[in-house]
Amino acid sequence: MDIASLTVCEAAEGLRKRAFSSVELTRSVLDAIGAKDGELNAYLSVDAEGALRQAAEADAARAAGADGALLGVPVAVKDLINVDGQPCTCASKILEGYTSAYDATVSARLRAAGAVFAGRTNMDEFAMGSSTEGSAFKVTRNPHDVTRVPGGSSGGSAAAVAGGEALAALGTDTGGSIRQPAAFCGCVGLKPSYGRVSRYGVTAYASSLDQVGPMTRTVEDAAVLLQALAGRDPRDGTTLDVPVPDYRAALKGGLKGLRIGLPKEYYIEGTDPEVMACVRRAVDACAAAGAEVVEVSLPHTEYAIAVYYIVATAEASANLARFDGVRYGHRTASPESVFELYAKSRAEGFGTEVKRRIILGTYVLSSGYYDAYYGRAQKVRTLIRRDYAEAFKRCDVMMTPVAPTAAYRIGEACDDPLKMYLGDIFTVPANLAGLCGLSVPCGRTAAGLPVGLQVLGPAFGEETVLRAAYAYEREVRS
Repeated sequence: MDIASLTVCEAAEGLRKRAFSSVELTRSVLDAIGAKDGELNAYLSVDAEGALRQAAEADAARAAGADGALLGVPVAVKDLINVDGQPCTCASKILEGYTSAYDATVSARLRAAGAVFAGRTNMDEFAMGSSTEGSAFKVTRNPHDVTRVPGGSSGGSAAAVAGGEALAALGTDTGGSIRQPAAFCGCVGLKPSYGRVSRYGVTAYASSLDQVGPMTRTVEDAAVLLQALAGRDPRDGTTLDVPVPDYRAALKGGLKGLRIGLPKEYYIEGTDPEVMACVRRAVDACAAAGAEVVEVSLPHTEYAIAVYYIVATAEASANLARFDGVRYGHRTASPESVFELYAKSRAEGFGTEVKRRIILGTYVLSSGYYDAYYGRAQKVRTLIRRDYAEAFKRCDVMMTPVAPTAAYRIGEACDDPLKMYLGDIFTVPANLAGLCGLSVPCGRTAAGLPVGLQVLGPAFGEETVLRAAYAYEREVRS
C-alpha cells in the first residue's frame, strides 16, 4: 500500500487502527517528495527533520489516548502562510532567507489538531498570478502533463496534492487561486466565505479578497480541513462570530431537491468546448440524480475582471509598501540615500508581475484618479454582490466552469498578462462578493487534462456547497 497516496480520512483511519504510524506515513510522503519533486517543483522547501519530529509527537499523543481527524497527518503549506520556524518567502527574492517567528492562526489551528507540517509549496510571487510561473525561484509543473502549468497562485499546493507529494495542503484564494489550480490539477479546492477563516499571519495581497482554504483529494477531506480552520479569531477583525457547523455531518444530504443555478453569463462563447461539455455533463447528471436546475442571471459579471484588478492592485500597493529594505527582507547594497534604499531594494526584490500590479494600484489610488477608478470599482462591486443575493433567492448553489480552459502550456501566457487576467472571469466575482466556492473534478479533455466543476454558495453557505460537491463526487461522478 502506498500510504502517501491515501486521503486524509483514509490516513486518519489507518493511524487510528495502528495500520501504520505517523512517522511511517510522514516518511512515505517525504520519500514521494524526494522521488517526484525534482520534476514537479511543487515545494520551495521541505522540513524533513521537523516533520518527523512532529510525527513522533503525534504517535506519542495517540498512544496516550489522543485522537483526531488530523492527528499525525502530514500537510503542505503555501509559502505565504507563517509557520513558526519555517521559511516564508512568498516566492519572492525580497523575502529570500526570511524565517517565520510565529504561527499564523490557520497554522496554529492545524498544529493544535496534530497535523504535521511537511514543507512550503511554490506559488506565484506574493500570490499575483494564475500559473505559478511567477515564482522567483522555480516553475511548478502539472502532474498530469509536465509541459503544462498547474494553475496559480496556489499551484505548488495543487501539484503536491495531485502529484502524491502531500495528503492535503493549504492555499489562498484572492481571485481563484485555490479553485483554478485545483481544476487544472484534478483535485478539490475550497475557498471559504470571506470572514470564515482567519487571515492573521497570512501575508496580505488584497485584504478585502484574500481567504485561506484547503486543497485535498476528496470533498470529505476538504470538510475535515475546513472544520479545523474555521471560526472567529480575535486577532483578525474581519472574521465573523458565526457558528461553525459540523461540515462532515453536512455532507450526507444528497442532491435530491437541491436547486442548482446556472448563471447564463458563465455559459458563454469563448470557453473551451471540451471544458463546457464536461461541466454540462456534470450538471445533467446532478439533475438526473434529483436536483432542480434553474437558469439565473448575474448581469454585472462582465465588469468583474476590471473591478477586481482595480480593487486588488490598490490593496496590494498599500500592503506591499512595508517591504522597503528597512525592517526585514532584501536590502540593496550600499545605497547613497533613503530614496535609493527604497527604490533599489524594491526594484531588485520584486518580480515583473508584482511591480506591474503595484504600479497599477498606486495609479488608481492617486490624487485625481481615486474616484474615477477605485471609488467607482467599489460601487460596481456592490452591484455584483447584489446580483448574487438576488440569484440565490432562486437557487441553493450555482454550478459553473472554474476556468475557460484546461491547463495551458508553460510559457503560453507569459507575454500576454491580459490573457491570463481574463482566465479568472469565472472565479473573481465570488471573491468580490465574499462568497464560498469549491472546485471538484468533473472529467478530462481528450488530452487527459482535468476539468473542474465550480460549486458556488452564498456567504457562509459552505455546508450546502460541500453537500452538493460531495453528492456529485460520490453518487454521480463515480
